Amino acid sequence: MDAYTAIVTKRDTRAFDPRPVPEDVLGRILQAGRMAGSSKNTQPVRFVVLQQPERRTELAACGDFSAHMHEAPVCIAVVLTPGGGAFDAGRAAQNMMVAGWAEGVTSCPTSMHRPAGAAQALGLPPGHTVAIVLALGYPRPGYPRRPRPESRRLPLDELVHRESW
Repeated sequence: MDAYTAIVTKRDTRAFDPRPVPEDVLGRILQAGRMAGSSKNTQPVRFVVLQQPERRTELAACGDFSAHMHEAPVCIAVVLTPGGGAFDAGRAAQNMMVAGWAEGVTSCPTSMHRPAGAAQALGLPPGHTVAIVLALGYPRPGYPRRPRPESRRLPLDELVHRESW
């Protein structure tokens, strides 16, 4: 699948098939996150991979809309080192979600509404914060692999302004 197709067909889901994500596929997803650019090449992003159900459940307790993390075979906490910026975390997260989709793996970004609890659950060093958690897995059978309906997206001419507003 080419990059454009992966981007325009990628859809978030909270419905996962229980089969595990193979290590080689997970490795490529993590590599895609690693290769995301960062401001001044500071590389302020680290990843904590959770595959054990009890670890995913413990972390899910730190988010308000995180029940799907129990069902996902793998979760990746995108962690910022001290001074790291949210944009750098977002670049890494999006790379991983698009790379996963190209491999047939779907995902859902999940906010941690109790960041101190998330940091404690993951044993993060002082000053490190969880930017987002990605729940990943193969989509539950019957999940549609098609572009988002155009009617649900703002038209391009409402989003794009040239030279000024």
